[in-house]
Amino acid sequence: MEILWVLIALVMMSFVIGPMVMRRRAGIQQVAPGDPDAADPANYGFVQQEELDIRMPGPDQDLLDVLDVVQGTQNYRAASQLLAGTDADGERRWQRVQAFAGAAALELQQRPGGVSDAPGGQWLRVWRAEAPKDAGGAAVHAEFLVQQAWRTSTPGTDDFRIIMEEAKAACGDAALLAPGDPIPYIIELSVARGLAYSQPEFEKLWLKILDRAPTHMGAHLAALHYWCEKWHGSRELAYAFAESAAARAPQGSLLAAMPLFAVFEHLPEVNLVSGFYQSEVVTKAIHGALFAVHAARPDDPMLAHVRHLLVWFLVRSERWAEAMSQLVHVDGHVGALPWTLTADPAADYAIFRALAVAGYEANGGSPATLRA
Repeated sequence: MEILWVLIALVMMSFVIGPMVMRRRAGIQQVAPGDPDAADPANYGFVQQEELDIRMPGPDQDLLDVLDVVQGTQNYRAASQLLAGTDADGERRWQRVQAFAGAAALELQQRPGGVSDAPGGQWLRVWRAEAPKDAGGAAVHAEFLVQQAWRTSTPGTDDFRIIMEEAKAACGDAALLAPGDPIPYIIELSVARGLAYSQPEFEKLWLKILDRAPTHMGAHLAALHYWCEKWHGSRELAYAFAESAAARAPQGSLLAAMPLFAVFEHLPEVNLVSGFYQSEVVTKAIHGALFAVHAARPDDPMLAHVRHLLVWFLVRSERWAEAMSQLVHVDGHVGALPWTLTADPAADYAIFRALAVAGYEANGGSPATLRA
């Protein structure tokens, strides 16, 4: 019996070591920093790891400027004005609501407050108190509560449920202030996942979003989590949801990339299949995402999200040149999946970027041959 277990262990090790050996044979070898043969991402104009911005997936200078003002002065008015001037049903407004809520949550985490000092994120409390009819402030507050639930509590506990119920009520308040705005309902998608809405309840919520913003990529990504196997659906339901969204995606819509996100959400914890990232399901999803990226508007706020996930899959698939083409567009910002799932998003991204550069150069590429 012991011999059998040894044989099983050897087989398992072969799955892990085999791909490493093959990569060495392909010409990618680890060398010491400074070695003449070392691939250097800086040669391609890429940003140093310590300078990578982990707050957003791509540039939004207006948002960064306003965040600096709000956090520097603890005055919410610049945030209110920015949201009021952002299209209500667009992707960018959703991203900005998330960013403001995340900034307030991070401030509170860093400065929980005490007897002699005010807690961080006080500007959001003042915003709600002084401008209770401000739809932007109501949406940011609802998203803040959602983020607090996930950050500070464990799903299924009383604390988690109490915060999520408060967030649900805040979503309702925000929806009343702006009846045509999809954002409060998009925020509630996370509440639905946390509070385990029944499928009929969830579908009723989803129809409200489709009535207001049927092609909203951020909403589809939030809904996909609910349908995933690890939450309240299954692999089949999640794939069906993603493929349905891709099938009805209008020209230029990034919804064609949804199957790639569904594949990512259902990756095996331990990959024992040789060539998994060259399999038909992964290859088809990658091609759909590449098509979506090529057809999308260059200023689409969700474009960076898709490019970041493509980098991850293309590197895993050893499609080095294509990975480099995506890196050219997103380098500098890493606030997106899959990097944000790790403790150090910048470091994780930098590893994949270095692998892409090494693989690209091992196959004859250079800064002179790189095309975006």
